Amino acid sequence: MSQMKAVGLHRYLPIEHPESLLDVQVQKPAPQGRDLLVQVKAISVNPVDTKVRSPKERTEASPRILGWDVAGVVEAVGEACSLFKPGDEVFYAGSITRAGGNSEFHLVDERIVGKKPASLDFAEAAALPLTAITAWEGLFDRMGVSQDTTLNQGKSILIIGAAGGVGSIATQIASLAGLTVVGTASRPESVQWAKEHGAAHIINHHEPFVPQLQAIGLTSVDYIFCLNQTDQHWENMAEAIAPQGKICSIVETDTLLNLTLLKNKSVTFVWELMFTRAMYETADMIEQYRLLNKVAEKIDAGELRTTLAKRLEPINAANLRQAHKMLESGKTIGKIVLEHF
Repeated sequence: MSQMKAVGLHRYLPIEHPESLLDVQVQKPAPQGRDLLVQVKAISVNPVDTKVRSPKERTEASPRILGWDVAGVVEAVGEACSLFKPGDEVFYAGSITRAGGNSEFHLVDERIVGKKPASLDFAEAAALPLTAITAWEGLFDRMGVSQDTTLNQGKSILIIGAAGGVGSIATQIASLAGLTVVGTASRPESVQWAKEHGAAHIINHHEPFVPQLQAIGLTSVDYIFCLNQTDQHWENMAEAIAPQGKICSIVETDTLLNLTLLKNKSVTFVWELMFTRAMYETADMIEQYRLLNKVAEKIDAGELRTTLAKRLEPINAANLRQAHKMLESGKTIGKIVLEHF
């Protein structure tokens, strides 16, 4: 069997440790069933990578490969595939329960893969899948925002962490859906980025929300999308959400949330994890294929744009360690992408 290059880990170590991520050689896989074998052209990093890699008492006999954002070309398909063929250019996030995409070739179920936007290069496309799926599902599937822009006129959404990876695309999608987008950001460069990506207003998440909302003419917001420190913002969110409003978070919490704060307003609180459909192979798993294709269409129509902020090359352990370190600083704007092996 032929070998391929990959970046993996045997031990879960601080990112400063030279063995936290390693250049390795592993067996090139073969597709079966509904799997595509994709030649990886570009990858991007997300907080999930740093969480999975973070120090813990465990070792892996064979290298564990991370990475849940890929753009590449279909090399081969399993016998049950019907959506793609060899030569197709694709982009996807993959599944947390399988090997990640930080390798020259990668297996992925075709039901969670989209056709790469034709107007983007591989690096620009690799910035999008995980965050676009998270934003799309959070807005439309979890909070039930309408895709009919006329129904969203006069409605508002607060996006906490508007300049980050998910925030950069969520601001665009929410704005495109016709919502008035209030983003949170606290540094001049993140404020600027969030405004360029669809936020009509910016407030500072280090200060109470309601007085800042009142200053821009809002008494409350209909939706809140929390992309950062759920427990820290919980009381501010409970205060700022409109009666019968909806709050969606993507960030797990170590403390117990006081759900009673939402009771009088009959507020909905819902989680979003974009890996749920793939992890449980839900009956509607193919929705990720559909939504990635919709995102690609909107990119090619000029209605959405890539959130790539920094390119690194080649794809190797040294560059991935640098990317993880940048993410762990908590100060990254947009997405960091690596290209070429």
